[in-house]
Amino acid sequence: MQAIRSRDTKPEHLIRRLVHAQGLRYRVAARPLPELRRTADLVFRPAKVAVFIDGCYWHGCPEHYVAPRTNPGYWSDKVARNMARDRDTDKQLIAAGWFVLRFWEHEPSGLCADKIAATVLARRATLRSP
Repeated sequence: MQAIRSRDTKPEHLIRRLVHAQGLRYRVAARPLPELRRTADLVFRPAKVAVFIDGCYWHGCPEHYVAPRTNPGYWSDKVARNMARDRDTDKQLIAAGWFVLRFWEHEPSGLCADKIAATVLARRATLRSP
C-alpha cells in the first residue's frame, strides 16, 4: 500500500494544470476545515470550494469498481469505509458553508476543470456581493 499515491496522481495533475491555465489559484492537498482531519485535492479558500478527484477503485466507482479476488472481505470493507467517509466529509463541509465538487478519475479532465472554474467564479461573485 506504500506505492498507492494519496496526492499528485495523473488525473489531479491534468485537472490542476487546466484550472491553473484558466487563471485560478488554489491550495493542493489541503484541509478545508482545520479541525477536520481530511484533505481535499484542490481547495479554494475564499470561495469555499473543495474539490475531490476520487480513484475508481478506492472510492467505489459505480462504473469501474471491481471487487478484489484476494482477501475480498478486507478490501471490500475498506472501500465501503472510504465511501462512508466521503459522504461524511461532504456532509461536514456543506454544514460549514463549503461547496463540494467530486469527480471520478475517469471523467474528462477538461469538463472537470470547466465545472470547477465555473463554480469557483460563481461562488466568488455571490460571496462578494452584499
